[in-house]
Amino acid sequence: MKPRAAKFCIGEVVKHRKYPFRGVIFDIDPVFGNSEEWWLSIPEDVRPAKDQPFYHLYAENADTEYTAYVSEQNLVPDDNDTPLRNPHVDVVFSRGPSGRYVKRGNMLN
Repeated sequence: MKPRAAKFCIGEVVKHRKYPFRGVIFDIDPVFGNSEEWWLSIPEDVRPAKDQPFYHLYAENADTEYTAYVSEQNLVPDDNDTPLRNPHVDVVFSRGPSGRYVKRGNMLN
């Protein structure tokens, strides 16, 4: 598989195209990098292609905060200015005046 250029970048806030959650990107896999079991657990009619970037998110929905792994085809930019409440966000990122999240110095994922 030849990796494609990622559409989104680390620190960008995105939301899922179909499901009601949003998050900040903290890592990017140029192609699918999870287990085959995980991929096969996705219903075939909505299973994403493996040859696209996949994003690790500090995510949240109305009820909870969690970590998500999402294909590029299922993400869109999030224009909501509300800061994310996922507790990992403030550990790894600082939020600039523009609202963009920037990784803190020398932080690893």
